Amino acid sequence: MQWSLMGSSESRDTGGRTLRVLYEEQAGPLYTYVLRLVGGDRHRAEDIIQETLLRCWSKQDLSVGAALLRPWLFRVARNLVIDGHRRRLARPCEIDGSNWLREMSADADEIENVLRSVVVGEAFRALSEAHRDVLYETYFVGRTTQEAAAALGIPPGTVKSRAYYALRSLRLALEERGVVTTTATAPQPAASPAASV
Repeated sequence: MQWSLMGSSESRDTGGRTLRVLYEEQAGPLYTYVLRLVGGDRHRAEDIIQETLLRCWSKQDLSVGAALLRPWLFRVARNLVIDGHRRRLARPCEIDGSNWLREMSADADEIENVLRSVVVGEAFRALSEAHRDVLYETYFVGRTTQEAAAALGIPPGTVKSRAYYALRSLRLALEERGVVTTTATAPQPAASPAASV
């Protein structure tokens, strides 16, 4: 912690004591006390100490000694902290329009995504069980045609055929629900390297 005195106020002498002497005797304990009051905010603590010492220097008889001066300083510092807290509470909360708009836009996008996923889920559940199984294995699990065929116990050609018809049915169901338009293209199932030859 580095403390400094401002300007030529050091040359002023009240009751035989300068501001520097007052500072050297009282700033350490006062800083510890105020730092605790302001929740560890060093800059606020330093501002409050500066204001407290200046008030003491201009209003108090500094020749009374540290034993009588310290309680007065602690009380002034505490009152300054309380006054600052009250000022912040009394000030109306400022709303930044651009942040509010971005948050609303993000919320709207999130809501739209949730609604879309609900509709897609309904359309997916409307498919036959055989079509759901093939789409699940090829798109959600990410298996190749060969791996999906082995997992489902059906030939690879059947996996390809069911995937094609399942996607066509799913696209139609989503068009009916207004999620996709007829110009949208459906994703292709993962193909095994051997199947593409």
